[in-house]
Amino acid sequence: MLASWYDDQGPAADVLHIGDLPDPAPGPGEVRVRVTVSGVNPGDTKKRRGWLGSSMPFPRVIPHSDGAGVIDAVGAGVDARRVGQRVWVHGAQSYRPFGSAAQFTVVPDHQAVALPGHLSDEMGASLGTPGITAHRTVFADGPVDGQLVLVHGVLGGVGSLAAQLAHWAGATVIATVRRTADLDRVDPAVVSHAVALDTDDPAAAIRAYAPRGVDRIIEVALSDNADLDNAVAANEAVIAAYATRADRTEIPFWPLLFNNVTLRLLGSDDFPAAAKRQAARDLTSAAAVGALTVHVGHRYPLDDIAKAHDHVDTGSGHGRTLVTIPQ
Repeated sequence: MLASWYDDQGPAADVLHIGDLPDPAPGPGEVRVRVTVSGVNPGDTKKRRGWLGSSMPFPRVIPHSDGAGVIDAVGAGVDARRVGQRVWVHGAQSYRPFGSAAQFTVVPDHQAVALPGHLSDEMGASLGTPGITAHRTVFADGPVDGQLVLVHGVLGGVGSLAAQLAHWAGATVIATVRRTADLDRVDPAVVSHAVALDTDDPAAAIRAYAPRGVDRIIEVALSDNADLDNAVAANEAVIAAYATRADRTEIPFWPLLFNNVTLRLLGSDDFPAAAKRQAARDLTSAAAVGALTVHVGHRYPLDDIAKAHDHVDTGSGHGRTLVTIPQ
């Protein structure tokens, strides 16, 4: 099969190779997927470059955990009727060596989720890591129907899906963007009120819409927003943080404590298995009824996978970055 891989960590152009590797075979409880589209996440590029001092988890890694394609073989114990089924894939390179940046990837049966016929492969390849992370940020602490949910970074991959999932589940969504110029890019059908963080007093702007505070905060930059979150959180609110910009992040501990705020930290590779399965079901259902949309910002052929990684590493632009796999 044609694939991309790395045997050492480092800059994308230096370590990513493209060539032929043996076709994988599914083991018991596994399926093999012929991949059409592979999704690139920041987690994929961080693993490749050795972020936070991480080392090579396996001697050789085919990157990317997300993708879409068609099941073409199944292992023992898997229903043979799955062969020929269109699927979206998550966790292909989570604690496993060979991800979706290849013509074939092998995953546990439940990590290849049936993709409704009217949904595109691009949508399928965009649901995995960002979608499951978004689902966990919104629902890990129970239903949000009737609640006020604040989503920071609503134009990002996780933030956009979190806002749409919260809206789909009956919440009123408030959102932030980094710059005033980005406000016109926020979907008013999903977000009831949007605030730019470059304004003089974003906390006051949020409180004007949510005078009693917000019930849930979906946080992409806890180190930047801890004081803002404290200022707008309702009593017994939950701050669900999936990222920060400072490795040792400070928080206003006593004000948050007196407000009975829960701080939930979320690492997507290690979500409970049941939570991932529920997220996959809900993401597929929401997408099937048109409650989820994904903006694809950039598509690269497999030959240009290093450019795709560089694009994600620099964080330039908005939208999902995808790699097309030749058939």
